[in-house]
Amino acid sequence: MRRGGDGPRVTVVVATRDRRDRLAGTLAHLTGPAAAPVVVVDNGSSDGSAQLVAERYPGVRVVRLPGNAGAVARTAGVRLATTAHVAFADDDSWWDDGALDRAADALDAAPRLGLVVGRAVLWPSGRTDAVSVKMARAPIGREPDLPGPSVAGFPACTAVVRRSAYLGVGGFSPLLEFGGEEELLSLDLAAAGWGQAYLDDVVALHAPDPERSDGPARWARQQRNGALTAVLRLPPAVAAARTAGLLRAAASDPGARRAAGELARRLPAALAARRAVPRAVATEHARAARPLS
Repeated sequence: MRRGGDGPRVTVVVATRDRRDRLAGTLAHLTGPAAAPVVVVDNGSSDGSAQLVAERYPGVRVVRLPGNAGAVARTAGVRLATTAHVAFADDDSWWDDGALDRAADALDAAPRLGLVVGRAVLWPSGRTDAVSVKMARAPIGREPDLPGPSVAGFPACTAVVRRSAYLGVGGFSPLLEFGGEEELLSLDLAAAGWGQAYLDDVVALHAPDPERSDGPARWARQQRNGALTAVLRLPPAVAAARTAGLLRAAASDPGARRAAGELARRLPAALAARRAVPRAVATEHARAARPLS
């Protein structure tokens, strides 16, 4: 990627756990003579992931956490970055050629822009993910000082953040661990006055593993975190509705039952940390969540 006057402008942070082979494939795409700096944060893997990085990719900085910190692992990587901006990648995603330069150009040109959301392209089909199709249609409009449609949420593997903005709002929440954790960060950035914009020419490639079988468990975890996010930041009626949806599912689904129990255990901490976002932020967030007509 292009360098600024003081060196690289973007660092790529990859959080991983027990996905050694997938991680190796991602790093093959992210590394090279002109590539951005990469930090891999290993969430206590037991499959030799961290050792693989150290042996095969000596130019990549690897951080070994003692256990699974979930999405907060990304914050460890952001803190180590010395660049103005940080891009996230999962261990099954990478950034297309030129994407990080375009994101950095946008962030450098728009002082209020705190986060760029790129277009998610599924690999190897080349199909644009539905979430990106929706963002491109600007369901909540476009603010005049931002370079693309405004957004109120994002998939982490398509995000490039202004490092100071991310750290200023505390990054990803340890209370949520993993699964839908981006919603809370997006709300916090908006409440702090940071703009968030979708850029269609900033492309993130995503190759999800077809053999992964955690679909129902992931859904339940996201429902749990959606309820926790509402308790932390959104109107009480939203928290009640989200909790009710999880409880209905718990009547017949063991994964949802487990998630409901986890929600109950985390609820006191969420209530103690509640900091409601401004009404305008909550309203825009609700508009963004509506299905396109």
